[in-house]
Amino acid sequence: MSRYLIHNERFVQIAAPLAVGLLFLFLWEAVVWVNDMPHYILPGPTDVVKALVNDFPVLFRGLLMTLKVTLLAFLIAVVLGVATSLLFVQSKWIEVSLFPYAVLMQVTPVVAIAPLIIIWVDDTTWALTICAVIIAIFPIISNTTLGLRSVDPNLLSMFQMYRTSRWQQLIRLRIPSAMPYFFGGLRISSGLALIGAVVAEFVAGTGGTRAGLAYLILQSGYNLQIPRMFAALLLITLTGIALFALMVWLSDRVLRNWHESALKVEH
Repeated sequence: MSRYLIHNERFVQIAAPLAVGLLFLFLWEAVVWVNDMPHYILPGPTDVVKALVNDFPVLFRGLLMTLKVTLLAFLIAVVLGVATSLLFVQSKWIEVSLFPYAVLMQVTPVVAIAPLIIIWVDDTTWALTICAVIIAIFPIISNTTLGLRSVDPNLLSMFQMYRTSRWQQLIRLRIPSAMPYFFGGLRISSGLALIGAVVAEFVAGTGGTRAGLAYLILQSGYNLQIPRMFAALLLITLTGIALFALMVWLSDRVLRNWHESALKVEH
């Protein structure tokens, strides 16, 4: 019975949003067809699919460029974010002194500083990556630091009673306690890395072989190739969904056998 309920729940989780999406696409196509809208004002889903198929080589190259910057920025954000959090947890004074600057990076509009970064950094790919890192790193720092400090006081007292070192407390207590928070940060940061890459590409306006999807959107808008613009936007959206789903899967794989946040509840 419990297995049936679990499978039924999974079916509903997939079927319900899929039905809503299909209904939205049907209504979108119907509105375009009934009002006889030109494709350069609002293309229908069929026009977008045609543009995706016809311009796929160009769009795929743009996707690879955007994905390259996104993954590179995400990896750097994870490494630097975790290292910063581990530094913060070693001393409250270090956290108090440096955390405001992490907040400052988060609240500073990347659109305002991206032109400066692009001027200062000769390599365009690295300039775009730095912009994306600035956006993506804060959730890693914030969530991981919170997780490292959110340990059970009773367990911490027991570790101290047995005279464990700070290293042992970190490895055996703080890091396992921080894992759900860390993966929560990964889910947010993966999407922000993609957003940062796209925003940086908009500002840079890089064309040629290094053109990402954002540049293709700009170019398509200038040339009134609106179906191709929607196709590029669709690829960005699907990429963001795929990154989020990957982080959810990774979190489930790591936590499902031992942490209560991921354990399957039997009905």
